Order: sequence, then structure tokens, then C-alpha cells
Amino acid sequence: MQEDLALQNIQARLRMVTAYLFAQLLPWTRSRVGFLLVLGSANVDEGLRGYMTKYDCSSADLNPIGAISKGDLKRMLMWASDRYGHDVLKEIAGAPPTAELRPNASAIGEDGGPNDAEHSQLDEEEMGMTYEELGWFGRLRKIARCGPVSMYRKLVYVWKETCTPAQVADKVKKFFYYYGVNRHKMCTLTPSYHAEAYSPDDNRFDLRPFLYNAKWPRQFATIDKLVEAHRAQQQQNDCEKKES
Repeated sequence: MQEDLALQNIQARLRMVTAYLFAQLLPWTRSRVGFLLVLGSANVDEGLRGYMTKYDCSSADLNPIGAISKGDLKRMLMWASDRYGHDVLKEIAGAPPTAELRPNASAIGEDGGPNDAEHSQLDEEEMGMTYEELGWFGRLRKIARCGPVSMYRKLVYVWKETCTPAQVADKVKKFFYYYGVNRHKMCTLTPSYHAEAYSPDDNRFDLRPFLYNAKWPRQFATIDKLVEAHRAQQQQNDCEKKES
């Protein structure tokens, strides 16, 4: 796993080097002076989760979508597809998000024929959370100014139809762990168009510490107590229903 990740990081950083190479050489090949600016393509959710390689292809001169979440970006692509009649934008919006840094596990399928799987590396599987969940985490963290405990208190009711309090606690803890571990990456984010209030751009709109205790001992202990309180309340409610 360690070697695999190291090789992926090399490939990701080579993408950045190659992009800057072309930006400098393309005007020269066309007998023009100057150079081109490199555009980045990382979004808010990747920055918050830290699902990116530092100084990789997310490093650029400008990032047009750097302040937009994956969910809002998909909705924008769907709107543009309908508005301007470009069906390829719907294909892009519907494609499974992938870093495309790891080759398919096997080029041969189980039946002995070619493996038609397009990707063996999907973002949401590797992150352990969905982009929809990251959208909630990002808005609550920035706009509602929630920390781990207040975010748990909010989401335990927002997600009550799909998740138990213990599952919500696990999701919130996992997010804040990776947010704390990778916060330093947001200090080097490429300048982006400030489109939404949930932007994690550290240099301009999100001035927070960049070194956290990623174990969040006090906050996570409080969440555990709240989960136990929810469990005890649920057991009491069940007992009352049986008695009635």
C-alpha cells in the first residue's frame, strides 16, 4: 500500500510538471512570445478531505472550480448541457469520479476475455465517504461554523432516516480525522474563483489553524457520550412501547 501510494503521487506530480511544460512551450511552437497560464481542476470536497497529492495536478496558476463542491459542479454541468445542448457535459457529470492513477487490476476478465472495467480506482471507495456527504461536511464546517460535536448534533437529525447515531458519529469522526491530518494541504491551494461561501481557500477566505490534533480527543469523547445517550433513549422508548 505504501509503495502503491508513493508511485501514485509521483504520477500525479508528473501531471503538474507536464502541464507547465506545455504551457511554456506551446506559444514557442506557434512562433509566439510569452507563456500560458495553467488551470487547475481540484474541487472543494477534495481539498477538505485532503484527497489530493500536494503539488500535483491540483497545483496551477488559476483554478476555475476550486471553490465549488462536486455536487454543485455536477448540477452546473447538467444545467449547461441542457442550456447549450452539449450532451458530453452530461456524460462527464455521470462518470464515476476517479483519480485514474492506478491501472485496472487485471486486463483479463474472469471468463478469460478482456476486462471491460474502465477503472479500478474510485474516489468515494478510497475516501470512505461520498461526495454528497462531503458537501454536507463542507457547508456545516464553513457556513454554519460547526466543529465535530455541533456537526454531529446537526447530522444525527438530518440523516436520521438513513443512518443510526453511531453511523453518523463514525462518518463525522472520519471526516474530521482526515480534515485535521490534511489541513496543511489547503495552505497551498491554487487561487480560485470565489464562488461559494463554503470555500476552503486558506489564504483568503478560510483563515484557520493548519495544525490540528487529528485525534480530537475531547470532541470525539463528547460524541461518544451523545451516541450512548441516544442509544439509552432509544432503549427506553422501546420499553415504553412494549409496556403500552
